[in-house]
Amino acid sequence: MSHPNLSTRAFWASSTIFTAAALGVAAPAAAQDAETEGEAQAGELPTIIVTANRREENLQDVPVSAAILNEARVDALFSAAGDTTALAGTAPGLNVESSNGRVAPRFYIRGLGNTDFDLAASQPVSLIMDEIVLENVTLKSFPIFDVERVEVLRGPQGTLFGRNTPAGIVKVDTKKPTQETDIQASLSYGSLDTVSFNGAVGGAIVDDVLAFRVATQFQRRSDWISNGFTGEEDVLGGFSDFAVRGQLLLTPDDRTDILASVQFRDLKGSSTFFRANVLTAGSNQLNENYDRDVVFYDAGGGNPAEYNQFSATLNFSHEFDALTLTSITNYSASEGFSRGDIDGGFGAAFLPESGPGFIPFPSDTQDSIDLEQFTQETRLASNTEGPFSWQVGGYIFVSNFNVTTEGFTFPPPTTVNHKNVAWAVFGQGTYELTDSVRVTAGLRYTDDEKDFVRLGGPPQPVSVQDDQLSWDVSIFADLSDDTSVYAKVANAFRGPTIQGRDVAFFGAPSVAQSETINSYEVGFKSEFADRRVRVNGAVFYYTVDDPQFTAVGGGGNLVQLINANQGEAYGFELDTAFQITPEFLVTLGVAYNDTQINDNTLAVGTCAQCTVTDPFNANGFALVDGNPFPNAPEWSGDFTARYGLPVGDSGEFFVFTDWVFLGETNFFLYESLEYNAGSRFEGGLRVGYAGNDGQWEIAAFARNITDEDNILGGIDFNNNTAFVNEPRVIGVSFAVDY
Repeated sequence: MSHPNLSTRAFWASSTIFTAAALGVAAPAAAQDAETEGEAQAGELPTIIVTANRREENLQDVPVSAAILNEARVDALFSAAGDTTALAGTAPGLNVESSNGRVAPRFYIRGLGNTDFDLAASQPVSLIMDEIVLENVTLKSFPIFDVERVEVLRGPQGTLFGRNTPAGIVKVDTKKPTQETDIQASLSYGSLDTVSFNGAVGGAIVDDVLAFRVATQFQRRSDWISNGFTGEEDVLGGFSDFAVRGQLLLTPDDRTDILASVQFRDLKGSSTFFRANVLTAGSNQLNENYDRDVVFYDAGGGNPAEYNQFSATLNFSHEFDALTLTSITNYSASEGFSRGDIDGGFGAAFLPESGPGFIPFPSDTQDSIDLEQFTQETRLASNTEGPFSWQVGGYIFVSNFNVTTEGFTFPPPTTVNHKNVAWAVFGQGTYELTDSVRVTAGLRYTDDEKDFVRLGGPPQPVSVQDDQLSWDVSIFADLSDDTSVYAKVANAFRGPTIQGRDVAFFGAPSVAQSETINSYEVGFKSEFADRRVRVNGAVFYYTVDDPQFTAVGGGGNLVQLINANQGEAYGFELDTAFQITPEFLVTLGVAYNDTQINDNTLAVGTCAQCTVTDPFNANGFALVDGNPFPNAPEWSGDFTARYGLPVGDSGEFFVFTDWVFLGETNFFLYESLEYNAGSRFEGGLRVGYAGNDGQWEIAAFARNITDEDNILGGIDFNNNTAFVNEPRVIGVSFAVDY
């Protein structure tokens, strides 16, 4: 199959304009403090700004359970060239994983997600970047760089955001152009020849009228995995991942903002490395077949993954006397492929040689996608003083893409087409009952239609449609200047879904009807000890009617959508921060999440070789009633600590460490002794010196500093195959910020 060839002439033309503007800025470079979440007195915790309600608000005033990753935390997470899955565990209750390498991440919040690995998969967690819904799983993998913050909003967000948000959203807000000249750059080099470069330049083109910002990221790693089957050393695992974003902000007057942006990505790398029979029969422990630096592949073509992605957005905002009009138009495209030696080994039991372990048959598969997405959102929001504030809007979503599955020997190349058209109208209002009590209510009507057809063969057409109302009601009360409580009831839905991967294996497409969630949440927000301690918490309970699950793999190697009768979950989240001294900051988050499938007749196929612990029905399928949701650990948490030691008038030695924890996790709908993970943790460390009030920095860093071998998932249809986390990377970095 040829490499992806997404046309990018328009992008490069736009990029040239942005670059020329950057080079032509005549204003002198001026030192500029890095933007923070909010102003704070010395020794106080900074105010955290969120946009959960489509307007900037103090996190302490918003009735939502949220965790916020600031710019410094994000920079540390990706310092060793990590991809989107590095977000796993960084917010309590958040899990992210992928069996497609650096593309197609799968998100889970409060246990609700989708294990489907197909490029057409639908997810109940929405990823929103700069107010644009990135619906397809490949779009969700766009690199996260040059950001103001990442917000993890837990629980249904269907009123204002729609587009499949029963579990919650991950919201990425990048830095926008300003009138002040800003130059930032960082370069790091680490083990495995890992290189990461981030750069941004911005400022005024026409004072107070036109500003620009261009930001870029480049990550690469050399091949570091040897092929034990061929005897070749260091021939797999490398990648290069380049992304760039250009923005122009036009402010013709003090009431109008017009922001135009384009972004592009070029990935040449590796898909996930599956490892045959590394799980010990009867347990979930890695065995002697496992070596992080070695695989045994006779197929997969080197496990390549190549993708191009492009996005263009026009965000228009005008402030009238009583309201603000906002219009956001976006076009996004994604094209690429990934291939893998899926059986994770060589040969087969019926061939002269095979291994490691018992391999019934070989599997070598490539999936590719050619996708276009268009969205349009228009909003009106009040901007007057008074007890009542409101916003209303409309939304259109159109997606069209082809997915091709090729098995080289089996199955033959098969292409299917997916179309999705959805529209919605929505509104939200907040009324202040008293100076300390306010009520918020929202409503959204959505119509969602999907069509599927096979191309170049029997068409096997399928069409599904549903329309529903989503709503939420919350009450927020200030008990004092430092403590508030809230209660929220929310309803959201994910539209019906079509999965056509089995068409490539001579099966029929499968369909799941809409799932609907009803969520109940009570929480509190508090700051005390002169704003040196912040403690926010929430308890929740939700039910999902007709939850959509994916029966992945099994001995039949199927990908089938199914609906259970009901899903149920309860738990809590706690997010804390402690400014112990002006130089010493500690954060700690923890979540407990108990999920359960409620369906006493739902049965699924099981693995080829593992030890299933569920009961079986008369047809030999595992009954999954009472099992937890897949990839939903009960316990999760994160910890960070930063200590700075001032040096002179403008320098600082600093130490920063961050750790994430994910508890025991079941990978599939059925339960077995092999396909689950014990408690997992990973940590990072950054030690360095910042000079001239932060204008330059030199540091040493480590990611996965203890070199944990954590099992992240498995392939169950053939042998006891698993895939694992990223290796330890130790390196040095240098950064400037003017």
